[in-house]
Amino acid sequence: MTENKNLTYFPWQETKCKIHGRTDETQNPLPLFWNGSAVEVNVTGTELWIDLEVDFSVHEPWAGLSLNGAFISRQMLMAGRYKLCLFRNMNTDTIKNVRFFRELQAMSEDNANHLLVHGFYSDGSFSSVPDRTYKLEFVGDSITSGEGTYGAKKEEDWVPMFMSSSRNYAVMVSEALDADYRLLSQGGWGVFCSWDNKPYENLPSCYEKICGLLKGETNEKLGALKPYDFSSWQPDAVIINLGTNDASAFHQPAWHDPVTGESFKQHLLPNGSYDPSDLDRLKLAIIHFLALIRRNNSGAFIVWAYGMADYELTLPITEAISEYCRQSKDKKVSFLQLPATTDETVGSRCHPGPKAHERSAKILAEYLKSLLS
Repeated sequence: MTENKNLTYFPWQETKCKIHGRTDETQNPLPLFWNGSAVEVNVTGTELWIDLEVDFSVHEPWAGLSLNGAFISRQMLMAGRYKLCLFRNMNTDTIKNVRFFRELQAMSEDNANHLLVHGFYSDGSFSSVPDRTYKLEFVGDSITSGEGTYGAKKEEDWVPMFMSSSRNYAVMVSEALDADYRLLSQGGWGVFCSWDNKPYENLPSCYEKICGLLKGETNEKLGALKPYDFSSWQPDAVIINLGTNDASAFHQPAWHDPVTGESFKQHLLPNGSYDPSDLDRLKLAIIHFLALIRRNNSGAFIVWAYGMADYELTLPITEAISEYCRQSKDKKVSFLQLPATTDETVGSRCHPGPKAHERSAKILAEYLKSLLS
């Protein structure tokens, strides 16, 4: 390969790049914590490289690339500091819109996992990236992490290659509405507890931090545990897709804390119905989370979108939403039932596949359009 000797190095702060996803913009290098987090640039020139630093213990990050709004590629990232070519041999004068994004969710089970952006190498010049029409925030579980959107239906391994933001309903909705987006998601977590009854694995508990589900000294130094500045990015709508793991908890054994010895369980009655007291604490968690979102996003529509994996908790969720609205007089909160995944639309790991995401995205985009227009 003939080396381009006209490349100049630009620290990310000097590229007029647009940053997507919650992060600490005082950091150098810049961490991309959440799936869908990205750096987006407008740049001329024939060639563009990105300067990365990557590490992990078990679960390697994956990243994707789009060029002028079209998805180009995704790849596994190995540990180390190195540069990746994003394009080459292109027309030097045209402005290319380039988005480099994290495909993998924030990994609460791998404290060493990080993806850092140092800068870019280019033989062109950078210009500002304008804001899109709307801002959307999505809060969810493995569905919003895009688990199941890549890989054959028979795949059962829990590995990063089968998760994505590139085939994700949240991104599809955002593209349909010309919206910037931020995703907060974690597979297995719920609004009250995890799929296996861990009471601390819930999204509300980390909502007010930049990326509060991460742990460890490295993530703390990168700013993950800092309070999130909600005033810096106010969404037009917050979409919640939680409940699937909370439903699972009712059918799983009790979780026992290895440190305290205490146990936790969402119970079913002998007749198979939900224990009313356990259902009540789930509803209370929903009400508190809606209040938390409203406190931090005063003007946003809040849409609880549920049903891609199951409809088991539809009634308790809608009852909790109604009670929150009655108590708060909030008229900008609603529930939207998403279409169930079928044998034809299922993906890997028995999760919704790309067709399921496309189907739900179309319905959700149409609904949000009616609210926002």
